[in-house]
Amino acid sequence: MTTELHHAIQLRQADKRDAPILVSILHAAFEEYRGRLDPPSGAHIESVDDIHQKLETASAVIASFDGETAGCVFYEPEETAMYLGRLAVLPPFRRHGIGRALIEYVEEQARQFELAHVHLGVRVALPRLMAYYQGLGYTITAYGMHPGYLEPTYVNMQKELA
Repeated sequence: MTTELHHAIQLRQADKRDAPILVSILHAAFEEYRGRLDPPSGAHIESVDDIHQKLETASAVIASFDGETAGCVFYEPEETAMYLGRLAVLPPFRRHGIGRALIEYVEEQARQFELAHVHLGVRVALPRLMAYYQGLGYTITAYGMHPGYLEPTYVNMQKELA
């Protein structure tokens, strides 16, 4: 299924054959966070096998911009919410609405599943990213810590769906 949201952005559901593409998007998009996040992002070490395993329970969408692979997002329905994870847009394609298109796609999937909200996690060390999600209607619902840390390392954010 391909969804055209804008003349230049196309979205398509990924499958296991897309695992190498998904890995390359994640590695390239998260590279700027290498050395900036403590603990380091797991995106740096995702493998094709990891993606195959993730796709057993989650779904992924790949975005293209003017025919070039530009980004992806993973999502997974839960009891009352849709979990949005690993939103990744390649640096040359940022600021073209691709992230927003991917997020809106996940929100629409949540509505189709009749789920009350979408939730995600953002690292405390990335305030610009938290502000981005807040601008899209997400609110901070909790602070969390990775195992072994005494201070919060991430926030949980949520958007109620009408």
